[in-house]
Amino acid sequence: MKVAIITDQHFGARKNSKFFHDYFLKFYNDVFFPAIEKEGITTIIDMGDTFDSRKGIDFAALSWAKNYYFDRLRDMGITVHTIVGNHTAYYKNTNEVNAIDLLLREYDNVKVYSEVSSIEVGGLNILLVPWINQENQESSISLIKKSRAPVCMGHLELNGFIVTQQILMDHGLDMKYFEKFEKTFSGHFHTRSNNGNIYYLGNPYEIYWNDYDTDRGFHFFDTETLEHTPVNNPHKIFYKIFYEDTNYQTFDTREYENKIVKLIVRKKTDTKKFEKFIDKLYASNINELKIVENFEFGGYYQSDDFEPFESEDTMSILNRYIDESEITLDKSVVQKIMQDVYQEACEVV
Repeated sequence: MKVAIITDQHFGARKNSKFFHDYFLKFYNDVFFPAIEKEGITTIIDMGDTFDSRKGIDFAALSWAKNYYFDRLRDMGITVHTIVGNHTAYYKNTNEVNAIDLLLREYDNVKVYSEVSSIEVGGLNILLVPWINQENQESSISLIKKSRAPVCMGHLELNGFIVTQQILMDHGLDMKYFEKFEKTFSGHFHTRSNNGNIYYLGNPYEIYWNDYDTDRGFHFFDTETLEHTPVNNPHKIFYKIFYEDTNYQTFDTREYENKIVKLIVRKKTDTKKFEKFIDKLYASNINELKIVENFEFGGYYQSDDFEPFESEDTMSILNRYIDESEITLDKSVVQKIMQDVYQEACEVV
């Protein structure tokens, strides 16, 4: 039996942005629903963070999620097994109050799991592990150790895995608890990665610049072979352009319509031609343009002493800046604080 696995959909993301939800809809209309219909999928496993904010969702975004996703799944007769993620738990230390349980009660086809649970799909026993927090950590680890299921699916924060292209998780649960399973699949981290039998499957679409230029989508999972197959989302929202005295007259701007663009200036010898290049970009109806023209840093270093690379992400720049600084504090602690602040900032921008 084939089932679909999806995770970290973050309905209501970017402050319930209509622009981003229009972009999300391209994935569901063009990729997700046609694919599950073609494969005859009757079961979906959602590995957490269905909604974006633990504090709430506005009515327009909730209506969008119901009209374009949950209503369609109900009408197709598809059962959805969904677990609580950290974004859908109202409190940070318990899963008891959560968005999916409160917002989706009208859907008989949606089964919500706020505690470690076993389900059987296609004759296969699967252990579902929702967000592990202060309240449930001891009981969750105990149930994981006792489980005889060959497959585990969860919303896990495991040490040593890639959070984004630039951030490696340096805390969290030890992966040793999940080595017993033939396969472990997880949401939470939005970038695909794996180590042995443990797979982070990534989210369906780009939401922040951290998601730029990496494969995203959802997966099919075969309950007999235990193999998983990615179904990639071809739609991108973030684009980078490297300007090197680029000829504005021959540069094709059509693919940037309604996109978010970062223009990185490597060489600019003629200001007027550069301005005409910018004008042409705006004329293509881009949604947002950010120009990166210099990398001057103050603080402990003069600009001659520290120069971020144009290919570096914000978090990489901050980590390297801290590494190369002369501060007497524990640099790993400072980097951890900066990482937490940066991730939290990304969630509210």
